[in-house]
Amino acid sequence: MSTPHNSAEKGDIAKTVLMPGDPLRAKLIAEKYLENPKCFNEVRGMLGYTGTYKGKELSVMGHGMGIPSVGIYSYELFNYYDVDNILRIGSAGALQDNINVMDIVIAMSATTDSNYAEQFGIPGHFAPTADFHLLELAVAAARETGSTFYVGNINCSDTFYRDDNVNENLRKMGVLCCEMESAGLYCNASRAGKHALAILTMSDHIFRDEAISAEKRQTGFTEMMEIALKVASQL
Repeated sequence: MSTPHNSAEKGDIAKTVLMPGDPLRAKLIAEKYLENPKCFNEVRGMLGYTGTYKGKELSVMGHGMGIPSVGIYSYELFNYYDVDNILRIGSAGALQDNINVMDIVIAMSATTDSNYAEQFGIPGHFAPTADFHLLELAVAAARETGSTFYVGNINCSDTFYRDDNVNENLRKMGVLCCEMESAGLYCNASRAGKHALAILTMSDHIFRDEAISAEKRQTGFTEMMEIALKVASQL
């Protein structure tokens, strides 16, 4: 049963999926960590693979940039392919002074300026929140690996280049970092009765002139990947 965005058949995708934004990072993870990976999707260049990790079936697939993109791919995985768990493994820009480039943030919740949740007809503002069990496992894995990590609220924005001072206001409210996908993922997981978590590596700092290269974003986030793999191996 393929979709307009995914050529996989039912059964081709594991119950747990690791999702980076960059499809080439998905390819890297499959080739570096999975045994016998098989490509199940190449539609629109959004690569997806299924293999095994420590004897457990596991898939990895890109989700693209922004809530509309992750909204499509995660919806289809949860609702058409019987996926139970999605772990977003992505990049973000740090907001707080104590958080440095290459540190890790585990997103407990995702503040957003997107109106994605309006479709669910909830008065006021829905609070997109991670699955607590996945959060617990990720914190334990990060401690085990000795990672420098933080847990808390992140900002999920529809805009990458801003023309206002909202980032300063977010920083005052204790928001840890900025990215563009997790709120949509958390909404879809909540609606489907499934489980989601975002584990993020800081690729730059919003208030300091610090950033890593595009190449390192694609190939250098191994610590985050290994935390996610530890979580996936326990599901």
